[in-house]
Amino acid sequence: MRIGIDVGGTKLEAIALDSNSRELLRHRIPAPKGDYAATLAAIVSLVATVETTVGERGTVGVGIPGAISPATGLVKNANSTWLNGQPMADDLPRLLARPVRFENDANCFALSEATDGAAQGAAVVFGVIIGTGTGGGLVIAGRALTGANAIAGEWGHNPLPAPEDDERPGPSCYCGRRGCIETFLSGPALARDYNGPGAPVDAAEIAERARSGDRAADACLARYEHRMARALASVINVVDPDVIVLGGGLSNIDRLYESVPRLWTPHIFSDRVTTRLVRARHGDSSGVRGAAWLWNE
Repeated sequence: MRIGIDVGGTKLEAIALDSNSRELLRHRIPAPKGDYAATLAAIVSLVATVETTVGERGTVGVGIPGAISPATGLVKNANSTWLNGQPMADDLPRLLARPVRFENDANCFALSEATDGAAQGAAVVFGVIIGTGTGGGLVIAGRALTGANAIAGEWGHNPLPAPEDDERPGPSCYCGRRGCIETFLSGPALARDYNGPGAPVDAAEIAERARSGDRAADACLARYEHRMARALASVINVVDPDVIVLGGGLSNIDRLYESVPRLWTPHIFSDRVTTRLVRARHGDSSGVRGAAWLWNE
């Protein structure tokens, strides 16, 4: 049995999968915001609940909204800031009395979709989470790529490629820079860009207004599609993935899957582009499934 734990800012989720990727159990609890010790205790409790309910001991993989620093062994880059600087990679194995594998949550998402999701069977998969933030993960030959600095796939904190005049220098980003891809493609960024009646509204409402003929909403989504096309073209030029999988709240905007591949072609250094852009098969459970698949050997 493989147990996956997804450590989010608002919830902790556990899943148990058997060797055929069949879901045995899934359980979700609120995250103990701002409390590292309580987060550890909650994870230990989730694992105990899973194993008691299923009646079997399992391997444990954990997806976190950051990474384990190769330099210090501590958590870094987590937007759940109470995890930063903490020795989670030492504490959890000790508390659970077994090895634990850790990976960035976007890498877990990509691994899930590459293993038994929308990109199953593809050799190179880039996973994109577009929601409150903009994350990315890379899977090659069925394994998540962490990278020498544990930042592989962090496309959201690169500058938006080929910016238009009105996109310079770009909005400020929490990372300390300006004009990051995240500041244009996240859900809050889309809402800020919408200038229609009753703004700001969320992404789902903007998409619905565009479908209903709202010109401002349609123009807003058109800008978003052009920006996503440029951002993903830069990934294709460097990594050349077989499949790009979208997840997160904004991945539910249907028109992206037709518009973005049509728009990215002029920015890609190739005579043709066969990379597919697809929606995640496992939805918001992909991250926790990918954490379980960290023990897929």
